[in-house]
Amino acid sequence: MQNSLEKYLSWLTLREIPFLGNALYKKLIDQFKSPETVLNASKGQLGKIDKISSKVIKAITNHEVFQDKARKELDLILKKNIKIITLTDNFYPVLLKQITDPPPFLTYLGKLNNDSPCISIIGSRTATSYGLSTSESLSCKLAAKGFQIVSGLARGIDSMAHIGALKAKGKTIAVLGSGLNKVYPRENKYLFDTIAEKGTVFSEFRVNAQPLPSNFPIRNRIIAGLSCGSIVVEAAKRSGSLITARLATEYNREVFAVPGSIKSKKSAGTHSLLKQGAKLVENEMDIIDELYHFIHRKKEKLKTTPLQKQKSTHYTTCKQNKCDIIKFIEPYPVHIDVIIEKTGMNPSKVTSQLLDLELEGIIKRHQGNYYSISEEHH
Repeated sequence: MQNSLEKYLSWLTLREIPFLGNALYKKLIDQFKSPETVLNASKGQLGKIDKISSKVIKAITNHEVFQDKARKELDLILKKNIKIITLTDNFYPVLLKQITDPPPFLTYLGKLNNDSPCISIIGSRTATSYGLSTSESLSCKLAAKGFQIVSGLARGIDSMAHIGALKAKGKTIAVLGSGLNKVYPRENKYLFDTIAEKGTVFSEFRVNAQPLPSNFPIRNRIIAGLSCGSIVVEAAKRSGSLITARLATEYNREVFAVPGSIKSKKSAGTHSLLKQGAKLVENEMDIIDELYHFIHRKKEKLKTTPLQKQKSTHYTTCKQNKCDIIKFIEPYPVHIDVIIEKTGMNPSKVTSQLLDLELEGIIKRHQGNYYSISEEHH
């Protein structure tokens, strides 16, 4: 453990150096092979690095003043059982390493899976019902075909992308705009925990970093960098999703867009992408045909009959376990606050049960945290 501690301490210490960005960090690692070697380099050795400033050289050669802060961060990482993957590790995501400014290291929860290609599904936080159902459907079908679904755990399109992958028993990756100890939005805590158990949650920020607005554009480059392609389901003319799409283009990755109504402002951004050459998506085959060569091994298709049996069994079990939440959900959408009030249950317990029922297909989530019974369970 001590060797591991010292190894990661040098990575965290180098991150604390003022004015040292990710691109220069990578350049230093490429040149010196390890952060320990960088920290022990002389001014003359560091001065040979292209575009390194005298301020950075001075800070590196006096790096001891930053070690206490780095050690406290590492102690917290160890306390929370958080894992770290660095640029020099074999399991660092291959495509992410190819961008100009990859994170020198990522903290994560869950398991790494480099065997399956990643595709991101992104879009509006205030999506329409059409956008939510499209995100979930595309995600479910692509996950069943062997793609890992990458998104940002945000409300709306992102959440449904993760849920669709989980419904398919596939893999999904959430990339946070905050630290791993600061789940945002808070109502997605149970979804966060589920992904941490069955997929991967990544962050490049300090463990207790707050979800500051400036963090999300930074986070978006990781979503684009991890993925061989990015699908924008719904997006306004000015949105973070368009930033992700632009970055994907810069990284020479495919960009896909789902068309919507010409009267909907939620689709103005996706239509703009289509005008700029993004590939139009009508169904999952439009994506699979374009990216088929990225699928390393075949995945079995979802079997409808066993899944239906599973839904029925879960519904029966839920009732046997006094899952009273069901009787408060109707064919007409009901808001989560109403469900919480009527059940008298803890909000976090309501959220977790709703997600379980949604993953099993018993209920549907609509825009604005409304829920209804699925048609087959009316």
